[in-house]
Amino acid sequence: MRDVSAWITGLAALALFGAGAGSLAPETGVEAVAATMTGARAPIAPPRRIVSLNLCVDQVLLDLVPRERIAGLSFLATDPSMSVLHREARGIPAVSGSAEEVLNLDPDVIFAGEWTTPATVDLLRRLGRNVVIVPMASNMAGIEEMVKVIAMASGEAERGAAMIAEFKERLAAIRVETERPGPRPTAVAMQVNSIASGPGSLVDDILTTAGFDNLAGRVARGPTGRVSLETLVATPPDVIVLANAASNYRTILADNLRHPAFRDLATTRPAVHIPMAEWLCGTPRIIDAVARLASARQRLAATGTLGRDAGSFK
Repeated sequence: MRDVSAWITGLAALALFGAGAGSLAPETGVEAVAATMTGARAPIAPPRRIVSLNLCVDQVLLDLVPRERIAGLSFLATDPSMSVLHREARGIPAVSGSAEEVLNLDPDVIFAGEWTTPATVDLLRRLGRNVVIVPMASNMAGIEEMVKVIAMASGEAERGAAMIAEFKERLAAIRVETERPGPRPTAVAMQVNSIASGPGSLVDDILTTAGFDNLAGRVARGPTGRVSLETLVATPPDVIVLANAASNYRTILADNLRHPAFRDLATTRPAVHIPMAEWLCGTPRIIDAVARLASARQRLAATGTLGRDAGSFK
């Protein structure tokens, strides 16, 4: 299996694609794209060569745009540990974030995240290239905005609307069940190095939408959002959500998942495995992870095992 160092390198690259250019933020969103298109003197034909510099945009494009119109994707698009559509991305040129790579592909439109490599974005714009800044979704509501921006700028507004409609329909069906009156079991999404995402994060909204209370929002967390094993054992959740198994990693960063105390806890509490690639990006495909968690919650309620030993949900 992939070593954790590669996983961390991938996250660092994702952070690079998503860190830096605060001055670009006001130019994001549907209104910014619409203003650009409205200002044109003639109707704009759908772009024939599209390049993405962002992993999350990659995945929306692969679902939204015919493959032959995608000239390049971020190099993370083919990484199975981070991209849910890694197979679909194979064979499409990979871009690591330099302006030279992008210009060699001669794109009609370039998609970047809100904080994507600012020097590259600035240079491409000064060279007259059409760069669209896509707002990254940090919750369910933000997914619709993200898809709208990509769909409008890629000339696929109709397909984008259909994608959003399907996502909202599935989301509404899940919420009918998870918002019923009654107890809300606690859950924690544990990652390597004892990191657990707290309030305001995409993971927190996933857990909440699936009908759980995020334990990481109730307990003290240390630097970078860490929840100590002592805290976890003293305040155990009803469900443990894992992105990866400890056996996937060979470094000390995953020792929290190998610790006897955590293993004991994982054998007495339900455990749900949601691979990192399925919930790393706020795209419509994240509804699959929400549905699996909601199903685990329903099973937990049906067995009446809240707060007691309950085995494991796979």
